[in-house]
Amino acid sequence: MISKTSLGMIAAAMFGATLFAAPISCLAEEPAAATSHVAPIPPPQDWSFAGFFGKYDQAQLQRGFQVFREVCSNCHSADHLAFRNLAEPGGPEFSIEQVKALAAQYKIKDGPNDAGDMFERPGRPSDYWPSPFANANQARTANSGALPPDMSVLAKARGIKRGFPWFIFEALPGFAYQEQGADYIVALMNGYEDDAPKGVTLDAGQNFNHYFPGNKLMMPKPLSDGQVAYTDGAPQTLQQYAKDVSAFLMWTAEPKLDVRKKTGFRVLIVLAILAGLFYATKKRIWADVQH
Repeated sequence: MISKTSLGMIAAAMFGATLFAAPISCLAEEPAAATSHVAPIPPPQDWSFAGFFGKYDQAQLQRGFQVFREVCSNCHSADHLAFRNLAEPGGPEFSIEQVKALAAQYKIKDGPNDAGDMFERPGRPSDYWPSPFANANQARTANSGALPPDMSVLAKARGIKRGFPWFIFEALPGFAYQEQGADYIVALMNGYEDDAPKGVTLDAGQNFNHYFPGNKLMMPKPLSDGQVAYTDGAPQTLQQYAKDVSAFLMWTAEPKLDVRKKTGFRVLIVLAILAGLFYATKKRIWADVQH
């Protein structure tokens, strides 16, 4: 099967690279004003969940959760992620004991009690991931006015418009581009530059990112080599961290992807059988009719 990267090279040669210079959705909710710099299309990554039969890599999701917990969750919320989800089939699949121990490390505001007061208690598996900030105003104050987006469905909310002829290829079985959000997040994590290109002026607190629309991003570079200590022998590099956390965010956005693909395959088999039965029935009913 021809890879998506190979298809991209063929398409670029046939139709020109300018056809693919389309805007990319941003990671922050408030991008800075656009500059003359054009954000390029993020390079496609190899994902275990890509393709018709793809599924999540459990070890990668566990590493991605570690990166999310130790780095991303300091600024970003994940309002649709419950602790119990981390133990469900098709995801990181931590044991229920691990999930209980993890949840108990967080204080959850609950109440009111019999006296009408709110109180804090240890987290339970049924609780949702606690936000690092009490409200949006507090989040903006802590992040120089920018509001860090919720990460629950970020990998599905961020997309890439690749235009013609990609939408033709993506209509073919096995080439549906469901990984665009994950590809973009990986590119964004690797797209920071220490110095802005000539002609680009950054305001106080802004950072230049090659893949961010407008290229001026308030979020400082969040990941670097050796920042997160893996225990399974995986490389402790920026590229590995970016891929792992992107895979985890893809799972939080679409936790039933494995089930959806299995269901779709079964539906196709049933439809193929029905088509055969309908054709055979038609041939039998009209066999003696002169045409």
